[in-house]
Amino acid sequence: MRSDPTLSEIQAFLHCAAVEKGLAPNSLAAYGRDLGQFAAWCRKRQLGLGDCDRGQIQEYLLWLYDRGLSARSVARQLVAVRNLFRYLVLERRLGVDPTAEVRAPAWGRPIPQHLSPGEVQRVLAAAQPGQGRSPAGRALRRRDQALLQLLYACGLRVSELITLRCNDVDLAAGIVRCTGKGDKQRLVPLHRVAQAALRHYLAAAPPSPYLFPSRRGGPMTRQAVWKRLRQYGLASGLGRGLYPHLLRHSFATHLLEGGADLRSLQAMLGHADIQTTQIYTHVVTGRLQEVYRAHHPRA
Repeated sequence: MRSDPTLSEIQAFLHCAAVEKGLAPNSLAAYGRDLGQFAAWCRKRQLGLGDCDRGQIQEYLLWLYDRGLSARSVARQLVAVRNLFRYLVLERRLGVDPTAEVRAPAWGRPIPQHLSPGEVQRVLAAAQPGQGRSPAGRALRRRDQALLQLLYACGLRVSELITLRCNDVDLAAGIVRCTGKGDKQRLVPLHRVAQAALRHYLAAAPPSPYLFPSRRGGPMTRQAVWKRLRQYGLASGLGRGLYPHLLRHSFATHLLEGGADLRSLQAMLGHADIQTTQIYTHVVTGRLQEVYRAHHPRA
C-alpha cells in the first residue's frame, strides 16, 4: 500500500517560502489552504507526494473543475502545487517534478472594476466628519475619512494600510512609505487633500504607533476596514459593494486616464512585474480610441 502523504513536507515548503522568499503572510495562508486540499485529495487516494505523476496532477485539476472552481481558481491551485514539487526537487526529496509538463488553464485577465471620479467623491462625502452625531461618532468619521483618502490617494492594498505606522507618513514631504508583498518597501506620493484629512485625524487620534489602531491598541483588522467601506458604499448609493481593492483599481485607472505611464504606475502600486500592471491598459486603449475618433478625418 502506498504511504500517506505527510504534511511535514508542505510545512517545510511553507517555511522556506516565508524565510527565503519572503512570501507575505496572506500568500502563505492561501498556499497552505490550497496545498492542504491537495494533500487531502492525495490521502483519500492513498497517494504519497512521490507517487504523483502527470496524469494524477491532471486528474486533480479535473476534480477541482468538477467541484465548480473557475479556471482562475484552478490555475491558482496549480501554482501552489507546482511550487511545492519544484521545492521538493530542488531539495532532492523527489527526482521528478510531475507538474513540469502540466499546462495551466487559460482564464484571461478580466478588466478590473473601478469607480468614476464622481462615485469616489460620493463615497468620501458619505464619510465627512461633520455627519457624526456625537463626539465619538465624529472622531470615527475623521479616522474613516483619512483612511478612505489614503486608500484612494495612494492605491494601497488593505494589508499595507493596516500595517502603516505613524512614522511611515511624512506629511511635510507628502510621502507615504508602505511595505508590500515580500516585505518590499516603496514610497508613494500623498495628495494634498489626503494630507489635510490625515492632519485633521491625527490632531485628535489616540496615541499609538499604528496610524489606524484598533480599540485594543493593535492595528485595525482587514475585516474592520471592509465593514466600514461597505457601510460607506451603501450610504453613498453606489448600488454595488465597496471594498479596498476597488479604490486601488480606481486609483490606477484615474492616474492612467490623467496621462500617467505604466512604469510609474507599476512603482506606485508595488507590482514586481509590469505584466501585472498591464491589466489597466484598457484605459490607455480607450483614450487612444477617443483621440483617434476626435482627430482622424475618417474616424
